[in-house]
Amino acid sequence: MNLEIIITEDGSSSIINKDINECYHSTSGAINESEHIYIENGLLACEKKEINTLEIGFGTGLNALLTQIICDKNKINNNYHSIENLQISTTKYLALNYCKQLNIKNDNFIKMHSSSWGEKITISKYFSLLKINIDLQTFHPTIKYDLIYFDAFSPKKQPELWTYDIFKKLYNNLNKNGVLVTYCAKGAFKRILKKVGFEVFSLKGPIGKREITQAIKR
Repeated sequence: MNLEIIITEDGSSSIINKDINECYHSTSGAINESEHIYIENGLLACEKKEINTLEIGFGTGLNALLTQIICDKNKINNNYHSIENLQISTTKYLALNYCKQLNIKNDNFIKMHSSSWGEKITISKYFSLLKINIDLQTFHPTIKYDLIYFDAFSPKKQPELWTYDIFKKLYNNLNKNGVLVTYCAKGAFKRILKKVGFEVFSLKGPIGKREITQAIKR
């Protein structure tokens, strides 16, 4: 992969995949985007103290790091599973500045990236991580989830991941009142979610983005 680290407008790092010309985060601010979409409108919207989380796209590990921080702070037990088939190199993740920006030690972040794929590990008292090296089409969940972070590349770049069959599978593997949240707000995508059975909400987006999507299984 041809990856290049950039600094986004809030001072935090991101990565551009130059093979497909797409950034892992909003260039308006990586940390700002992840906190707004996945923490405020995902994790904290669950309103549970025991959560099974599925992340589609481990990427830079930012969503996992922010989730672990909030789970420790709020005493939320999180069993976090993350799918990724395009892992970044040690050199790249060590160059990311999230821990410096958040003013925390980098021990947990390094542990997340350096842990073995397919092996569940304890990151902190309230957060465990299982990274799964697989593509979403062939992934078959073995547990039910309460929360899904859908953070794949955009429908334009990875249309095969934004289909009815994919979201039907995810819907079937959510618990009642489970939450799916994503940066995508395209009308065609939201129509798929509704067809699958989700209750769909268009929420205010982070800096630089008008809307995001939250979907709930009632």
